[in-house]
Amino acid sequence: MSISYKMVLKKQSLVTPPTEKYYPCAIHEGMDDLDSLSKRIALNSNISKADCYRIVMSLTKEIEESLAMGRVVHIMTLGSFKINIHGKGVDSPEDSTKAEITGAKIIYNPSPNMNETLGQLTYKRIK
Repeated sequence: MSISYKMVLKKQSLVTPPTEKYYPCAIHEGMDDLDSLSKRIALNSNISKADCYRIVMSLTKEIEESLAMGRVVHIMTLGSFKINIHGKGVDSPEDSTKAEITGAKIIYNPSPNMNETLGQLTYKRIK
């Protein structure tokens, strides 16, 4: 697996004096969506493309519902998903209300299997 990259000039404004350096930036080679993934899964199994699509859609819905209940969702070879919230600080826990919560996001932690993929990558510079 080869990842294409290019060098991009970035400013470092947190250092004095501010400097500019070139950093590698990955170039993404297209995108896979549910339709293309379902088609590939169907080709490699005895499940139809439509069934693959329905299974993935059902899995997505179940993940959403579990997250909404405050649960961590762990899928063995994929990784885990959980909700993280952030908000305003208060002087004591007694001063805290729901109004201090300013947002939430979904955190994804890849499984060890997914992380192993990173060790197998090669890189190809695009000028």
